[in-house]
Amino acid sequence: MNTYTLAAPPLRGLQDALWAAVTARDERGAADLLFAALDDGVDAETVLLDVIAPVQARVGAEWAANRLSVAQEHAASAIAERVIAALAHRRPVMPATPLGRVTVACVDQEWHVLPARLLAEVLTLRGWQVDFLGAQVPTPHLIAHLHTYGADVVALSSSLPTRLPAAHAAITACQAVGVPVLAGGAAFGPAGRYARRLGADAWAPDARAAARRLADGVAIPAMAVGRQQIDDLPHLDDQEYTLVVRSRPQLVREVLTQLESRFPASAAYTEQQREHTAQDVSHIVEHLGVALYMDDDDLFAGFLTWTGGILGARGVPAVSLRPVLDVLGTELKDFPRSTRLIDQAQAALDALLAPAGRTSGASDDRCDQSALLPDS
Repeated sequence: MNTYTLAAPPLRGLQDALWAAVTARDERGAADLLFAALDDGVDAETVLLDVIAPVQARVGAEWAANRLSVAQEHAASAIAERVIAALAHRRPVMPATPLGRVTVACVDQEWHVLPARLLAEVLTLRGWQVDFLGAQVPTPHLIAHLHTYGADVVALSSSLPTRLPAAHAAITACQAVGVPVLAGGAAFGPAGRYARRLGADAWAPDARAAARRLADGVAIPAMAVGRQQIDDLPHLDDQEYTLVVRSRPQLVREVLTQLESRFPASAAYTEQQREHTAQDVSHIVEHLGVALYMDDDDLFAGFLTWTGGILGARGVPAVSLRPVLDVLGTELKDFPRSTRLIDQAQAALDALLAPAGRTSGASDDRCDQSALLPDS
């Protein structure tokens, strides 16, 4: 069962009413509903985390199932962000002595801002002084902010795993200026395993857990001071990650060149479908690159099976992914880690295409990925 259905009856009623408002693009109705809930005694943190957040999870799930368009998903998310901003003006006055100062930011190129915004609001409600820097904060800008204003902790958010190299740079840079990092968001993997691999000082699965972790205190271990990124990921010495990332345009071109002969149905694609296909192949190569960066089989295989679920929801056969992997396997045959990752992804895709795997679907909050082969 999806998490957004797990709520006490009064909260489920609020969730359903908010869902109706955001899918009807009724921003005023959404705001009035939540203001009324606050007036009726529902605390602000509950409204944020047990009403707004589950509805946004439902928006992502409905997009993945092809029951909401990209435009509808974006409209619903925009309403949620504006309603949160309106709610912020009704929060209590900051205590004279805050618990501490936290900078909340999304990593560079990370546009999924809602989880970070929810955390910032919850921390403010709990008595922290919060500097919320918003979406896609370049690491030099984040460090300049820390030099100017200081912070006890940086809470770093990322939803897409392709942003992990940028997250790694931000974690290392923050620690270099003496500020520990609490990581959060789907990009950091199950149970935060990528956060630990990248050297983050702490990880939390959600805003409440993050607030508890911060209350317990987060510090930089002595061994982390002066650490270089290569210390965390010595496998990068083989240069496969760098070479694959630099070769992405050529790899995409080669896949597109061979696609028609390997997947004849693509011969009938429209020009728009061909453009989408090029974008999607580029996403696949990008995920191969980040899997090389992390040296993690599950990361690339998981993206391919997620993609297969998205395809199935849109009536496109997931088998269309096989020729992409075949061409990449041929082009990267001299790269042992790439070969391993591609083989694992092929096995995961075969399992998805087997009768027992046909019920597999999409499950995560990457709700604004590009249209997947060939169109959606």
